Amino acid sequence: MCGLVIQTNGGRIEKIRGDEDDPLSRGHLCPKAIALQDLHHDPDWLAGPLRKRGHDFEEISWDEAIDETADRLHGVQRAFGRSAVAVYQGNPVVHNHGALIFGQLFARTLGSHSNFSATSVDQLPQMVAAFLMYGHQLLMPVPDVDRTQHFLILGANPLASNGSLMSAPGIRKRLMDLRARGGRVVLVDPRRTETAAYADLHLAIKPEADALFLLALIHTIFAEGLARPGRLAGLTEGIDDLARIAKAWSPEVVADAVGLSPDVMRQEAREFANATSSVCYGRVGISTQSFGGLASWLMNALNVVTGNLDRPGGFMFTRPAVDVVALAARAGIKGRFGKYRSRVRGVPDFSGEWPVATLAEEIETAGKGQIKALVTLGGNPVLSTPNGGRMERALRGLDFMVSIDPYLNETSRWANLILPPASPLTRDHYDLVFHLLAVRNTAKFSPAIFEKSTEARHDWEILLGLTEGLVRKRGGDGVAARLARRVMGRLGPRGVVGLLLRFGPYGSGLNPMGGGVSLKRLDREPSGVDLGPLVACLPERLYTENKRIQLTPPVFVEDLPRLLSWMRESARRGASLTLIGRRELRSNNSWMHNAERLMKGRDRCTLLMNPLDAAARTISNGQIVRVRSRAGEVEAPVEITDTMRLGVVSLPHGFGHDRGGVRLSVARKHAGVSFNDLADDQRIDDLCGTAAFSGTEVEILGAF
Repeated sequence: MCGLVIQTNGGRIEKIRGDEDDPLSRGHLCPKAIALQDLHHDPDWLAGPLRKRGHDFEEISWDEAIDETADRLHGVQRAFGRSAVAVYQGNPVVHNHGALIFGQLFARTLGSHSNFSATSVDQLPQMVAAFLMYGHQLLMPVPDVDRTQHFLILGANPLASNGSLMSAPGIRKRLMDLRARGGRVVLVDPRRTETAAYADLHLAIKPEADALFLLALIHTIFAEGLARPGRLAGLTEGIDDLARIAKAWSPEVVADAVGLSPDVMRQEAREFANATSSVCYGRVGISTQSFGGLASWLMNALNVVTGNLDRPGGFMFTRPAVDVVALAARAGIKGRFGKYRSRVRGVPDFSGEWPVATLAEEIETAGKGQIKALVTLGGNPVLSTPNGGRMERALRGLDFMVSIDPYLNETSRWANLILPPASPLTRDHYDLVFHLLAVRNTAKFSPAIFEKSTEARHDWEILLGLTEGLVRKRGGDGVAARLARRVMGRLGPRGVVGLLLRFGPYGSGLNPMGGGVSLKRLDREPSGVDLGPLVACLPERLYTENKRIQLTPPVFVEDLPRLLSWMRESARRGASLTLIGRRELRSNNSWMHNAERLMKGRDRCTLLMNPLDAAARTISNGQIVRVRSRAGEVEAPVEITDTMRLGVVSLPHGFGHDRGGVRLSVARKHAGVSFNDLADDQRIDDLCGTAAFSGTEVEILGAF
């Protein structure tokens, strides 16, 4: 979402700087933007399709690769049923409008029910909360950080991410401005992160206790008469029910499990409720844990009962130029939860997707419905899903696998075919998803910087080719589907975005005179168009049947006994260490570790440990230790730091590039270890199936 000015000379990049005229990023630049040139000129970026031959790969033509892939997928579906082919989409897909649009076309044509994505190792609980409370899975409010006076941050590190489910480039300055206008920033996290340096208060909570913390705040607000929903009272069902529920969860009751004093929690509740505007925001730390669903629900509920939903300075909804929420709703797609249960473990689906924590077992377990083939699109599940060792073993047992991926990486090395897309700088860019989550309404279309080679193909061209190949193998399809494919193929991603803008909330629609936000206008204004701050939009924006906020959906209320049991058991837990992840500014999951500019310098794949925990185990700084969980073990260097809460250790996500057969020359020099070799695929949020990365119990076996 950051506006960039890229200076080129011939086919080379000479300089990248922030675009000061961009209305959202306002000149901000982070290291990942500078590293785009490393990606574009990366010699490890595959130039064409590869086919496995024994233990190695051979180059083949695009026509041969597309035809063979379609033939093999069709063969598996014909022998075992359409759902015997699974699809896994990684989060790079949502940063790529071409892959996003044509990926859906491919998935619909494939017709499989075995769909997986990075959603269930990321933001799934917040989508569940949005669907059950507001009626639409994509109607996720974002913090109006530029106008709030009290910013409560749970399990998020925006100084490393620029905001996640909160597109807020230059968050450091935004937080500084917040405090300069007399506002307050409170960070709740087991680690004193980079964001803590720009907070007024850091509360070192115990891992997985966020739902208890939020219940204590809501209890205090009701008990002390601080609930002021204002106009939301007339738009909300369940306020009195929430008050009754919260009575049992006082700060004194939850204090030991939360790891914070009752007085601290009461004070935060009062300050949040009494500020002229407040917003509670949480991210990966509250999502990827055993109670992510409850924490996401209660985060929203806290904003509602204090009147801070849908108001300036609070938790607000965007109105992007391409309104994906409204488009999906018009197509009858608002969300679906728990209609089906997975074959092996009985975990609920969400909007036609299964939690990826179940993927390996669905491949390994024989019987009707077993997954026999896999398509990965922009994903590296060996490094990004729990129990990477088991995932590797499962991939080896597939009848067929194809990876649409630019690299021969930890996952694609198990594929029969690798279909690499062209460099990102050779395609246009429009953020269909992240404008939906931006702290200000803007629109920007970025044309390709370079021409792709005649031999290369974009992601969308690969997906369209596979779609058409599948249809041919099946002997054709209906007239409507054939026409839709032909139209989309001719329009391409740029043409589709142009139509979406024209018929969006700021477009001209059928007006022959044009005007408004259009592709032509965005071409004329490459820095983007400012559409103004977020504005109140309820109840019009609600998609619940009765156009009211559902404050106490039964799914969440019925999960509270599980939280109560966990709270009571927490007092009896032993002295084992608890593992959490962390975000690095110079990293983006597993997919930018081959950029030299990002990987140079100190080793960032270290195990952070509190000094007292290290002393109790006679561990010194820099020592290599063996860390074991139920799922596996790794060896990592220890970095002793008082930023960690006692009893909690931390590893970053996305490393582990030392596996054989990988062609990532830079990443292999900085291989690190994979967090997900320790993460347990049996640890999930029972409510929605999200992988519970935070809170994994580990032990230190020895130092070397």
